[in-house]
Amino acid sequence: MELTSARPSRTLQRLQAQLRGSVGKAIQDFGMIGPGDKVMVCVSGGKDSYTLLDILLSLQRSAPVSFELLAVNLDQKQPDFPETVLPDYLRRLQVPFRIIEQDTYSVVKRVIPEGRTMCGLCSRLRRGALYRFAAENGITKIALGHHRDDIVETLFLNLFFGGRLKAMAPKLLSDDGRQIVIRPLAYVAERDIARYARGREFPIIPCKLCGSQDNMQRVAIKKMLADWEIAFPGRTETIFSALRNVAPEHLADPRHFDFAGLDAQRAPEMTDDEEVALAARLDSVPAFA
Repeated sequence: MELTSARPSRTLQRLQAQLRGSVGKAIQDFGMIGPGDKVMVCVSGGKDSYTLLDILLSLQRSAPVSFELLAVNLDQKQPDFPETVLPDYLRRLQVPFRIIEQDTYSVVKRVIPEGRTMCGLCSRLRRGALYRFAAENGITKIALGHHRDDIVETLFLNLFFGGRLKAMAPKLLSDDGRQIVIRPLAYVAERDIARYARGREFPIIPCKLCGSQDNMQRVAIKKMLADWEIAFPGRTETIFSALRNVAPEHLADPRHFDFAGLDAQRAPEMTDDEEVALAARLDSVPAFA
């Protein structure tokens, strides 16, 4: 259901079709949603989660399988948080929703020293609250609004600051083994989400918990990738493609490739007759001009 009577522009319609295609492909590629799934869409009030919900609702109307959507927001009791914005929007959208209330704001402010990055603890507390709700309400999939740029940024955060070759999986099993988490925007660029959010005029609620936090490592990575994208357009997409074309035998982790077993796989030495036959075949290959 559209929230305005005005017909969206052709540009916005094309962009929506593009996003639908990307999200649909991610859902298919990673088996994100199946028949009868009850999908909890985590809605924060930011452009990413609004876009995620909007596109999933659009796909739900034409999907070949039946699944439920439940929009869920965690009210973290941030000062001056506009409590009515999301409920009013979701009611107009006529989508089932729940608002969970948990004062994670006070916990984060009490535990994290002034000037330090708050996102890590905030994320863990938020994730715990959402996972508990999912377990108690028959949720089969938890949909998060992370996009392609988030995934690439996380790759470099882990690479530069954690010493790990690790990003965000489009689909994963939670640490406790009870929840399936999906990221249907995995193939979508952040710039396209920003364009779509402006065109749809979503009622964006900025996160005021941490402010801008200019010292955050993610801010530095985001700037690095933005600079690369200016100098070499398409680089972020290429890096994401690399995450889908992994060659463990050319990395250095013996847990994921049997380097020790290579000796047993080595081909036996050729006999004299085999060497002569190989040389003859090579001699028969025409030289390049």
